[in-house]
Amino acid sequence: MTDLKRTRNRLKLALGALLLVSAIAGAMLLTPIAGMRQAREQQLDGLRQEIQQREDAPWRGLDKKIPQAKDQIEQFYQERFPIEQSAVDADFGRLAQETGVRVSGVKYTHKEAPVDGLERLEIEANLSGDYLQLVRFINGLERNQLFFLVNGVELGSEKDGIVALQIKVETYLRSA
Repeated sequence: MTDLKRTRNRLKLALGALLLVSAIAGAMLLTPIAGMRQAREQQLDGLRQEIQQREDAPWRGLDKKIPQAKDQIEQFYQERFPIEQSAVDADFGRLAQETGVRVSGVKYTHKEAPVDGLERLEIEANLSGDYLQLVRFINGLERNQLFFLVNGVELGSEKDGIVALQIKVETYLRSA
């Protein structure tokens, strides 16, 4: 008889545990914690639309952006690339005069540019002046209205505070 009581108690305990689990599961389905299937599907659809909009964003208005970019490129070419080498000479000389740098041995080399409508102009020059003048000259080149790209600077000598160096600069000329 004790076996039967023990078995009944175990059965009651198991049945109570099953009832407790089913009550918790029922509560989860009916409470907002679990949410409704329809609400989850709507949220998923909203997220899909947001992702699609983000993917499409760079392409939106592209038909207006292309002509605008072409105009900006043309304006850049007009403002930054001269037609004649004399404009480059004038800016280079003006900047040297403003900063107090002495320029000698200027050598110009014309080369083909990788972009149609442009010609690459390489400039090699010997500069001399005190350190601050040379720094201002190089800074002025980089900030100039005309496009100058400093490719290299080689230190020559220093005597009595005067520094000599060789500079290699690149710029571009527009085809007429």
